[in-house]
Amino acid sequence: MKITFYSIVSLLLLVTASVAQQVPSVEENIPYLVTFGKAGSKSWGDPDFSQTRYFVIPRYQKLPVYIRIFDPETSGNNDEKKEEYNTKTQFSVFGGKGCFSTAQANQAKNNYKSGNLLYTKTFGGDALFDQEWYTFGPFNPTEGEYIDTYGGYVFKIIAEGITGDDGNLYRYFLSSSPTENKPIEGGNSFTFQYTFRFDDNMSNLAHIYPYVGENVFYVKIANFDFDDGADINIVSVVKKKEFSKASGDNVWTSSEHKIVPDEKKTVLDVQFIKNKKIPVKNNNVSLYVQNQDGDRLPIYTVPIGGAPSSRSFLQLDKGAKVKVKKEQ
Repeated sequence: MKITFYSIVSLLLLVTASVAQQVPSVEENIPYLVTFGKAGSKSWGDPDFSQTRYFVIPRYQKLPVYIRIFDPETSGNNDEKKEEYNTKTQFSVFGGKGCFSTAQANQAKNNYKSGNLLYTKTFGGDALFDQEWYTFGPFNPTEGEYIDTYGGYVFKIIAEGITGDDGNLYRYFLSSSPTENKPIEGGNSFTFQYTFRFDDNMSNLAHIYPYVGENVFYVKIANFDFDDGADINIVSVVKKKEFSKASGDNVWTSSEHKIVPDEKKTVLDVQFIKNKKIPVKNNNVSLYVQNQDGDRLPIYTVPIGGAPSSRSFLQLDKGAKVKVKKEQ
């Protein structure tokens, strides 16, 4: 598997008015990221016990920035207990040359810890950090790796379950303050594989926003351990409803979807609709999106250019032709 970044994101510059610092974001309607200890069972929804995420700091940001973590320990009400809590999670921040641009930097079994290690801390079961914020930093924006197509400096944070078998549920916030969650105008965050906890509320609709570059002709949406607990629906600027295949317990499932010209240089809204006939609680899942060449697409916390608002949509009749219907 290759992971590249396209000329994406000259379009990323359109997001300079956003305040996309909370991860998961309000737009995604996802309560927590999740990472299990490396002795955990993959059937609990984490296929590799490690999660990499990137933060983009706009080039004009001069003041220090901070990466804050909510509930970094594994022993409280938010976390998922196997038997007795025994898990330690290491959070590490990287910057500098190769942090993002190094080939294979985003693959969990290759050089994913590329770049300069700026800060690391391991959290176990210390109740002091239960449902509290811990701050990494300060970081000078120029300590990140400057990526011109992203319009700024990129930092990488890796959460890794180094011992134990429990699930650590947590959030991030990119802040201009060490003590408060103060967003940085023009900042954003993205990942190439998303492992998260669904909300138990059966009525809540969750979203992710992969960016489709100009050279993408089709996408493959691969997902792990959905437990048949949700339907996956794709919305774009031209599609209102196109279903993608959801996985069962402890298995990867994928489906492919054609990209039409109007969908290039936009985000898809991949929606997760809870299956009310199979009410699954504490459902952790993992997901990535890749193109026809096996390159993974960046999944943004806040959609570049805004969430799709369909001008028209494709309706697929079973075994038949594609029809285009205009929305009224």
